[in-house]
Amino acid sequence: MRLGSTVVLGLLLLAACDGREESAIDNLANGANATQVENGVRAEAQAVLEPLNPPAPGMPGGLPVNPQPVVEEDSIDPKGAQGAAQVVQGYYGLLEEKRYNDAQDLWNDSSAMGAEDDARFAARFRGFSEIHAQVGAPGVIEGAAGSLFVTVPVQVYGRLAANGKPWYRLRQVTLRRANDVPGTSEADRRWHMESVGPYQPPAGEATETAGNAASATDGPK
Repeated sequence: MRLGSTVVLGLLLLAACDGREESAIDNLANGANATQVENGVRAEAQAVLEPLNPPAPGMPGGLPVNPQPVVEEDSIDPKGAQGAAQVVQGYYGLLEEKRYNDAQDLWNDSSAMGAEDDARFAARFRGFSEIHAQVGAPGVIEGAAGSLFVTVPVQVYGRLAANGKPWYRLRQVTLRRANDVPGTSEADRRWHMESVGPYQPPAGEATETAGNAASATDGPK
């Protein structure tokens, strides 16, 4: 069996870290191809990585405690604040599935992230082996110049591809839609993402900024 030197070296180095090189070599000798062995070793290594454990709501770096009652999904008004929170949930769900083109479609086309080249947008997330999110309660809808705006807090967490270490950021997504006035299209009246940045707590709420620096996932500034 001929194997590229890069694959062989990567497999043996990864397996040797915890004594799994014998199993990897046995599998190769018994006819498994390099990709199968590499995937198996990676899966085993993933199991021993530090677990993802984002800060709980109300804790430093975590989402604000949600004082609002849980709203059943079927009863959510898509044009209301909870509808905006659903867009955010859908966005990070698409990122989790690595469906970057579909995720970008949830941005306002005229926003910096929405107008980015597809490849550049996707490249923002290549530093992660996985991305997840917990979405908090949306704020109050505000209006300005024929548009409606709302902010939604979100706890973004994942794992860095380079070293497998956990990564956590508390973020705030701003969404916009056109007001329900004549001359606007149905697409204009749907919530679209305008920006993502560090969470800004309301006045009087404790601020926690440690480990919450700007990230490439937020988009251009």
